[in-house]
Amino acid sequence: MPTSKKDVQLSLLTFAAVLGISAAVASAVDQSSISLWGHSALVVCAALALLIQIAAWIPASIKKTEVYFDLTGGLTYLILVAVSLWAGSRTTAPSAREWVLSGLVSIWAIRLASFLFLRIHRAGKDQRFDDLKTSPIRFLVPWSLQGLWVFLTLVVVLVVNLQSTEAPPLGLLDAIGIFLWVCGFAIEVIADRQKTAFNRQAQNRNRWIDTGLWSLSRHPNYFGEILLWTGIALAGCSVFTGTEWWALISPLFVAILLIKISGIPLLDRKAFAKWGHDPDYLAYRSTTRALLPLP
Repeated sequence: MPTSKKDVQLSLLTFAAVLGISAAVASAVDQSSISLWGHSALVVCAALALLIQIAAWIPASIKKTEVYFDLTGGLTYLILVAVSLWAGSRTTAPSAREWVLSGLVSIWAIRLASFLFLRIHRAGKDQRFDDLKTSPIRFLVPWSLQGLWVFLTLVVVLVVNLQSTEAPPLGLLDAIGIFLWVCGFAIEVIADRQKTAFNRQAQNRNRWIDTGLWSLSRHPNYFGEILLWTGIALAGCSVFTGTEWWALISPLFVAILLIKISGIPLLDRKAFAKWGHDPDYLAYRSTTRALLPLP
């Protein structure tokens, strides 16, 4: 598909919006952040998230491949966590909260990135990128959005790690947050494994999964994702002061993205187009919650 003038304008507008939103959020939560290389460390991390995507987009657009897209996203999380811990340690030793939250995010990023990479490796491609990767300028859109996604979801941990003031000790909110993270992570992992095992069985080809957690929710993995980021935010908010509370945009962004934009609506439309004529699927859809895994 040739690149049209409208494609160029839309891609550049998206890139500009990513820059604007990243800068606005970084500036909003930059109340107690340390400086790094003469700039706010939060702004540096926001810029780094986007620069990593651009560095990966260049060879990916040349080769017209999306194979390393999810792997790059996971690597970006790990790099930002490492940079923020290193930068913060230049003024004060990392607190227990910093180590815990950084560790939880790293575990999640490694697990999800490797899971998505192996999935696309088995499938050979990701159909979402079929039209985008034929044009470098269109292909820039998902990469720039991924940079924004990484920064916005990670902003709570970045605020915690880059505090210039001494953090309070771990308390009840931290314990509740860590518990929610463990529950969300377990739900996401179990749901992904159940779906992978289901799809590997020949008799399930061209069928929707309605067993295990998927009998209680049409998207239990998304529920787990929202729950674990809510846990991270709850555990981190003990250090927030003033405008740093804007960092709570993290779980809100994840929830809106998955519930209203690119998660449930996209997959539900795709599933309805595929099985909307099947009475059994319509019955499953009408009797199974979209998100919350309850009978």
